[in-house]
Amino acid sequence: MSEPLHQFEIHRLLPLHIDGIDVSFTNSSFFMVMAVVATTVFLVGGVLRPKIVPNRWQAMTEMTYGFVAELLDETMGFKGKKYLPFIFTLFMFILMGNLIGMVPYNFTFTSHIIVTFGLAMIAFGMATLIGFIRHGFHYFSLFVPKGAPVYMLPIIVPIEILSYLSRPISLSVRLFANMMAGHTMLKVFAGFTVALGIFGIAPLAVNVLLTAFEILVAILQAYVFTILTCIYFRDSIHLH
Repeated sequence: MSEPLHQFEIHRLLPLHIDGIDVSFTNSSFFMVMAVVATTVFLVGGVLRPKIVPNRWQAMTEMTYGFVAELLDETMGFKGKKYLPFIFTLFMFILMGNLIGMVPYNFTFTSHIIVTFGLAMIAFGMATLIGFIRHGFHYFSLFVPKGAPVYMLPIIVPIEILSYLSRPISLSVRLFANMMAGHTMLKVFAGFTVALGIFGIAPLAVNVLLTAFEILVAILQAYVFTILTCIYFRDSIHLH
């Protein structure tokens, strides 16, 4: 049975170094490009020849866009509409990365903490920047809950700051851990199925169920990452 963690190894496809810095094109890079291409094909293909009565492809495209737009409207309100392109792009990139990784022998780049942390830092950085642009130094009032007693502020404020700074960590670890754990579990059960031969029917049935469950998790994790990003943006726009 092959090592379950081998599927997460980074391999250089095109070695490249600039001033001693390794900027090689890897399998992770390749599947990120594939996620962008798949997203482009899905969206452009769905609206290339729009019809009054949409076909299945167009309906899926419109439903996906409408889902994210409604999610943003429910969390941020009218003021958040200008951030829809970023939120929608983030959702589609993570979703496609998760789903492409479900195809056998493909690489799941969202199972690497450096990727998910990078995405989380982009979302966190933009939310923070928006907060300071809109509110200036009044943005610091985010760390002072309404109605909090003054004598409790020396305790509450540091906790609020720590909670705020931990946002990109919790956001990235949640996505990375779920994708890595799910793929590892699938690999282990697949190894049992092969090793048991004709007696591997039961593990095969479990593997099919786990695959269906992992696809659901892949979609759910893209949703969770997106809705938490929307909540962070809402805090930056509306404060408390």
